[in-house]
Amino acid sequence: MHTYPTNQIQTKQHFLILDGLRGVAAISVVVYHFMEFVVPDYHENFIAHGHLAVDFFFCLSGFVIAYAYDHRIEQIGITNFLKLRFIRLHPLVIIGAIIGLITFIFDPFSNLYSQYAGSQTLLMFVTSCLLIPFQMVPERYYNFFHLNPPTWSLFWEYIANIFYVLVLFKLKNKIIWILVAVAAILLCYETYLSGYLGVGWGGDNFWGGGIRIFYSFLAGMLIYRSKWIIASKLGFISMSCLLLLAFLIPFADQSNYFADPITVLLYFPLLISLGAGASLSKGLTKICKFLGDISYPLYMIHYPFMWLFLSYIEANKPTMRQMVVAIPVGTILLIGLSYLVMVFLDVPIRNYLKGKMLGKKLTHQQ
Repeated sequence: MHTYPTNQIQTKQHFLILDGLRGVAAISVVVYHFMEFVVPDYHENFIAHGHLAVDFFFCLSGFVIAYAYDHRIEQIGITNFLKLRFIRLHPLVIIGAIIGLITFIFDPFSNLYSQYAGSQTLLMFVTSCLLIPFQMVPERYYNFFHLNPPTWSLFWEYIANIFYVLVLFKLKNKIIWILVAVAAILLCYETYLSGYLGVGWGGDNFWGGGIRIFYSFLAGMLIYRSKWIIASKLGFISMSCLLLLAFLIPFADQSNYFADPITVLLYFPLLISLGAGASLSKGLTKICKFLGDISYPLYMIHYPFMWLFLSYIEANKPTMRQMVVAIPVGTILLIGLSYLVMVFLDVPIRNYLKGKMLGKKLTHQQ
């Protein structure tokens, strides 16, 4: 979600439970997107608030960025900070766009590509790679980034990172508090207008994405700066259950107006505070590291396969039993593919870019 720190953070304490929770949130997003097509009515969807995982990512991003860079920006400089974030985030933006392009062109269950062949498809691909919102394909919900819809959150992640290095890291906590209060009001107002917080991905809800990251990123920064790390005996399993509770809140028109804001304004910051101070048993260390490692690749490559799944549903009308089986199988396969993409594409590309774009001293620190 893009809430993914550079390896620079490893020179300090590393919050492995937060890594694990990021992976749990990413897997929840995958299941949520499967379920959107299996059970389109959110009122009947068991993970109907999976969209809030993005807000968790944004809050975790603010915490991690402040933790990793608040005391190092002046040392590494604005340009190097932006290079570091580009190297960490952008390879998977392009990889996701390429996968989206391939699955769009060679979708065996749909001829949708024939309606957009040529310059329109090329334009969708270029804008996806460059993080330029470009609405197209009304047949598929008019996403800003049709080839890989989750890219919308990366657009806002970049905006937040730019604001952080130019302005936010210089601000005193009192100013951050004022901005958080303003952002909280805007978030509640957006929920009132839209009925819930699943906004930012397209249509007329573009600015909703900015409001979501405006609050959550700043809240994450404050958690770190205020040292709100709550030591407890809660472990990774307990923390994962607490996180999943947020996504399993029943979808109800009457309660979304307060359930979504309360979750984002209070519950997610609390979880990050608890997760940063929770205890991790040695037996779960590798699991948390694995989940953290695959979280960003999984988030950035899964959705093109959701389009294939939707095309399959439209063409073959599978039974509910078949679709229910497809969800866990598909999720496991996507986790495996994400791991392969990370090992054979993302990590090698990032290592190459570090050697080319960063000075030797900074590269060594990574």
